[in-house]
Amino acid sequence: MSWSKLKQNLESFLCPALNGRVEYRATSYRYLPDKAGQCYIAVDKKNVLNMSDTTTLIRWYQTELEIKNDPDIQIPISNEEMEAIRRDTKGLVPEDRLQVIARSRKISEYAKELLSAQSSLSKSNFTVVANQFLSTSIEESIESNDILLNILALVDRRVGKKRILNMSENIKLKHPIVQYFYELRRSAL
Repeated sequence: MSWSKLKQNLESFLCPALNGRVEYRATSYRYLPDKAGQCYIAVDKKNVLNMSDTTTLIRWYQTELEIKNDPDIQIPISNEEMEAIRRDTKGLVPEDRLQVIARSRKISEYAKELLSAQSSLSKSNFTVVANQFLSTSIEESIESNDILLNILALVDRRVGKKRILNMSENIKLKHPIVQYFYELRRSAL
């Protein structure tokens, strides 16, 4: 599918409040047909997501330690996770330390998933992911671990107000760029 047709299809799914604010842009190389152009997403005429550029407005993590030390990351710990650690330690660990252990374990898993998603995003092809988004259900795109699919689903008009508001806990466990687009969509409700 040509870029202009793909862009037209993607923009037809934008929610009305973000129409004109969110733009899909692409550069191409006329005299270098074997060199792929770059695709990026702009919000209010500012480049927010360029898949090969780490100097955008959103924080990109380089190491697991950066994620663990980021004070902005809020990791919710469920009672089931606390009980699992309590069983693992056979009740010998004080209650306040159980929360520290649970948070540490969960943030390590989160960091690995986040770095994996980030690295796959930088290697992915925008047009391939966009075509995948257009051919799959909106639920699959929202539940996916692919950052770009999450973003495209969040700005989609098929995702209603109730679903957006119910996603707040799950979004806390997503990459900062997904959280940015979630807040953008919530502000547009």
